[in-house]
Amino acid sequence: MSEESEPADGLPAYPEYAERVLEVAELIPPGRVMTYGDVAEWLQEGGPRQVGRVMALYGGGVPWWRVVRADGALLPGHELRALGHYREEGTPLRDAPRSAEGHLPRLDMKRARWDGRTRTEAHR
Repeated sequence: MSEESEPADGLPAYPEYAERVLEVAELIPPGRVMTYGDVAEWLQEGGPRQVGRVMALYGGGVPWWRVVRADGALLPGHELRALGHYREEGTPLRDAPRSAEGHLPRLDMKRARWDGRTRTEAHR
């Protein structure tokens, strides 16, 4: 990872790569998502695991629910919190099959995935 950045206003310093990942998370419009791999590709650095690690360690202050697994499954341990955000933002969801544990929906990745090009396009 990159060098640490300087602390500002008493906030903890984050590695530069983490700051860049968090900045991308903040760019994702409500109702849209990017995968961990999409974020890494956007940054042209790291990979899905590195992005996931950043989100796990530092993502609490950004819209973490908008950075997701490529299969559309909700983040284990945070499913209900994420689902609340998705419903509030109108993020496209797919019904879970009855065989799925907990019957939780998945993200409809075809409709919810954001390519980073436009912020105002409709997601429906």
